[in-house]
Amino acid sequence: MTRLRMGAIALSLALAAAAVPALAQQAAAPKPPQDALTDPALKGPQVIAFIGVKPGDKVADIIGGRFTRALVQAVGPKGKVYAVETAEIAKTHPEAVKAMNAAKEAGAANLEISTTPVNAMDLPKGLDAVFIRQNYHDLYDKFMGPADVPGFNKQVYDALKPGGVYVILDHSAAKGAPMTVTETLHRIDLDRVVADVTKAGFKLEKQSDIFANPNDPRDKMVFDPSIRGKTDQFLLKFRKPK
Repeated sequence: MTRLRMGAIALSLALAAAAVPALAQQAAAPKPPQDALTDPALKGPQVIAFIGVKPGDKVADIIGGRFTRALVQAVGPKGKVYAVETAEIAKTHPEAVKAMNAAKEAGAANLEISTTPVNAMDLPKGLDAVFIRQNYHDLYDKFMGPADVPGFNKQVYDALKPGGVYVILDHSAAKGAPMTVTETLHRIDLDRVVADVTKAGFKLEKQSDIFANPNDPRDKMVFDPSIRGKTDQFLLKFRKPK
């Protein structure tokens, strides 16, 4: 979870800087937030377009972080973004919650933050979209409980309006890899995700290869210096039937 910690800290610093005078910003010289609005590697516009977010939408960003500001911007003042950090994340990575609070204080009035347990997220009903980035695999890890994965997907299904979308971005494991790689490599087999989510009643609608890297052997931990930031990742869009 080092990625989450570093991303949250960077975002928190940048948002805090936005609230102080220009001279103080120059003196502190904080680095820009490494999120979907500022880091081209995250391909924010393409991901937002893939999800299909539009002004006025209600979106849940599960374990919010690097795409939260982009989602807030995309839904506009008449929309709503629910950043769900989960109680487990709040306990192990309190800086993630601080970053979300800083975003709200910096002017994201349409952002709502919650720290409910992963198995009882209490998501609002009638959502247009639910997004989870590089954290679906964590549902299987010890620090997250592990979570009740079928129950988690049912929570998402029940919260979405008919026709709503569930979008998952994660690090790809080798085909047929054991579930232990979620803990050891921070990866998950795409086929396992599809099986999990379709079993909950969703239909797989689309897959994007914008984060694909065929040169990734998928046998190294995602934080390994030789592959960090260049992992093979899948981006999947599931739809709740109307």
